[in-house]
Amino acid sequence: MEHHDLAAGRWKQMSFLEKMANVGSEVERAVKWRAKKNLDYSQKAFDRSIELLDLTLASVSEPARLKEVSRVREVWADFFVGDNEYASDEDGWKKYFLQFAIAARKNR
Repeated sequence: MEHHDLAAGRWKQMSFLEKMANVGSEVERAVKWRAKKNLDYSQKAFDRSIELLDLTLASVSEPARLKEVSRVREVWADFFVGDNEYASDEDGWKKYFLQFAIAARKNR
């Protein structure tokens, strides 16, 4: 587990927007390192993104958010290590998570 301090409780104190913005940072890193052909760094960033999504799933209780995060995890994993059956792309992932970063910054 990479995010020991987050798993210890700090993650639960963050807003949903902050959580998703943090996931987005790892998604960006995974995409960026894969484009640069650094598969080790890319895989590590992907693993951290999945870990943060799992922490998010464990910390939210609203059905709509649970559904959204579950679907994001499924489609992100499909894009990154699967067959990309949902036909997502790097730009779509960047745009999706950018909205959380913008909203989290506005809500500070």
